[in-house]
Amino acid sequence: MRILALATVILVSTAAYAQEVTCPEGYVCTQSDTDSTVTTQGSMETTITQPPPSAISPQLGGNSNSDLCTIGVAGAVQTQILGISAGATFTEENCKRLKNAKTLYDMGMKVAAVSVMCQDEKVFDAMLHAGTPCPYNGQIGAEARLGWESHVESEISSNADDTPDMRNRAIWGMGALGALLLLF
Repeated sequence: MRILALATVILVSTAAYAQEVTCPEGYVCTQSDTDSTVTTQGSMETTITQPPPSAISPQLGGNSNSDLCTIGVAGAVQTQILGISAGATFTEENCKRLKNAKTLYDMGMKVAAVSVMCQDEKVFDAMLHAGTPCPYNGQIGAEARLGWESHVESEISSNADDTPDMRNRAIWGMGALGALLLLF
């Protein structure tokens, strides 16, 4: 009897919850009811770390034109806040002298070419010590030697190059740039 009562209770309890589901023929259907609640809490923080833009110094004198007698000097400095770049070109006087002398020589003006080269004090002294003094007022050889020996010293300095030494300018420029770098 107990078994019969237990079987009745099981059948009645399953029958109470079963609902009839219509399902097309050839399909197996199930019914499911689900209630769910999803609660999400969170926060997100994004930090972007990047270096400051770079100060890039200009490239000067790196061109393929070898006929220019210029020297390029450039530099740059970059801090967290500020970047500075600068550059300058300087004319190299000895290079100009060599090019001018070669051009004069190529045009057949050999005495004028030697006169241009003699504007350099070292060349002047070398020519004198070699026994071939630099031309003096259109005279060459022994006449030029007499001319150079009898003239006043101020004439030599007027023939010399009066422009300031470009190497000293470049050194001062680089020193000023270095001092600016130290400030930052």
